Amino acid sequence: MKKYVNLNVLAEGQAEREFAQHTLGSYFEPLGILVDSRCVLTSRKKHKKGGLGNYLQAKNDLNRWISEEKERQPFFTTMFDLYALPNDFPKFKESLKITDPYKRVEFLENALFEDIGYHKFIPYIQLHEFEALLLANPEILLMEYINAKKQIEKLQEIVANYDNNPEKVNTGNTTAPSKRIIALIPEYEGNKVSVGSVLAGIEGIEVQKERCKHFADWINKIQNISEQSV
Repeated sequence: MKKYVNLNVLAEGQAEREFAQHTLGSYFEPLGILVDSRCVLTSRKKHKKGGLGNYLQAKNDLNRWISEEKERQPFFTTMFDLYALPNDFPKFKESLKITDPYKRVEFLENALFEDIGYHKFIPYIQLHEFEALLLANPEILLMEYINAKKQIEKLQEIVANYDNNPEKVNTGNTTAPSKRIIALIPEYEGNKVSVGSVLAGIEGIEVQKERCKHFADWINKIQNISEQSV
């Protein structure tokens, strides 16, 4: 009988939650890893979900979920964006001194792991934003925006300017991955969840793994947990 490992993903927003639940869930299930995902609950009174307005709320949600699962003790991970990461995040100010985005995000993930203190926790922060996974293969946007060929070619040019590495597309208010897409395809702003989360994984995640090194490292860490004792 096949032995399964459980993985719970705390996602920054609805698009990340959908991607984790369906795309990553489908990818990992044959490997014996069952995925469940939730959004950060930004307002418990209003039951509002999605968004990382402050770190304390995300920490409380994650610790609450870990406590709920204390008997089963599954693995946990996060799917947060580096873009607009709240400044109360662990060691956030110190991280600003690190100019290399890969070293910076690794520094922040280590700080998150230390702050949560759960032994089966695999912290993950997306470089620089969820839409980097779309920019790994901008042509898939044609499935939804059939008249946007020129705009998508422009997105391809943008990624090419970053050494064909969508994880390097930066974090400015007008230059973050989602802002790049919205500037060229304004309709995307209103359907990030329904379109972005689906298209990012519609052809699987092999292209994203090939072009997004930090994302690939995260996927590999998760794959390795199936070999660990629960």
